[in-house]
Amino acid sequence: VQLQASGGGLVQAGGSLRLSCAASGITFSNYFMGWFRQAPGKEREFVAAVTYNDGTTYYADSVKGRFTISRDNAKNTVYLQTTSLKPEDTAVYYCAARYRYSLHYSRSSEYTYWGQGTPVTVSS
Repeated sequence: VQLQASGGGLVQAGGSLRLSCAASGITFSNYFMGWFRQAPGKEREFVAAVTYNDGTTYYADSVKGRFTISRDNAKNTVYLQTTSLKPEDTAVYYCAARYRYSLHYSRSSEYTYWGQGTPVTVSS
């Protein structure tokens, strides 16, 4: 199983980035997908998630209205569109996958597979 995250980079405050995570080795359409992030010196935190079946989405309060998670099952890829970026969004962003659904989707321990992370740096 491999989750390959990409799309991170350096952006000015107010800018946008589109992160992608391509999955292989799993039946992607059966997997609940999430994005987490970890800033230097901080714990990994939940950002967003999307269900495997009906596309229901969930967001952390800190990104609600600015970030959008989506998935393309035909391409085995999950996306995170980030807009109105703030310096406090600076972190390494990780995609994660778990089979089917969990009520505790915001907990990193609920996910089985993880990508390698893509760094996002937002300058003020």
